[in-house]
Amino acid sequence: MTQTAIRILIVDDESAIRRALRPPLVELGFQVVDVSRGEEALQTLRAGGFDVVLLDVNMPGIGGIETLRRIRAFAPRLPILMLTVRDAEEEKVEALELGADDYVTKPFSMRELIARIRTAVRRVQAPARAEDAPIEVGELRLDPVKRKVAKRGQLVHLTRKEFDILYCLMSRAGRVVTYARLLTEVWGAECREEVEYLRTFVRQLRMKIEDDPSKPLYLLTDVYVGYRFADAQMFNEANAEGATSPNEPETPNEPEAAS
Repeated sequence: MTQTAIRILIVDDESAIRRALRPPLVELGFQVVDVSRGEEALQTLRAGGFDVVLLDVNMPGIGGIETLRRIRAFAPRLPILMLTVRDAEEEKVEALELGADDYVTKPFSMRELIARIRTAVRRVQAPARAEDAPIEVGELRLDPVKRKVAKRGQLVHLTRKEFDILYCLMSRAGRVVTYARLLTEVWGAECREEVEYLRTFVRQLRMKIEDDPSKPLYLLTDVYVGYRFADAQMFNEANAEGATSPNEPETPNEPEAAS
């Protein structure tokens, strides 16, 4: 049985970006349509038929963030990956809070982009998981009903807040959870700015679940944005390659071990 090709809509005002992306994506079997403005994207998407959108943040007209907001009004589950510049942390956070599935920072490698595309599409197409069903990634298993976590079958003793953080991240495996969202869900909206407090808990959590906390394979940092728990494929690939290099530091002078 022939698998249906993934249909991608590229939305970017830079023609050089669109020209660079189309050939390798088509060569890998994706179907690609590209437009240069948010207004065109909305008109094209309303006709349906797309599996994922690559949406540039900085465009003339209504712009990427507003385009994202409008797409989410009629396509709440459509995977959307934002194309951002390296120093656009606030825009990344805003896009994620508005419902973007992920972001890719320019300049990016095709390998990274394709991996993010496949992950986003796979996540949407996967059967819905019952909220009380255990979650397994790699050698970790979290039982939300019994509030227990095991690694290689051995119980991992977590505090209540450590468990809540881990559940928040594992239940969204593969996706970035912003600092503000994580703090709000675990401590409440009044604590959404307490990033240093959160880093302390994440450091403690890594000490308990990672083989090498300085080179995490499970609980990853998206610098200045939030945390991402590896999904099964991300973990398996990283594990096959050996321990990854440490995440980038949270701030230029702050070592990752302090996060």
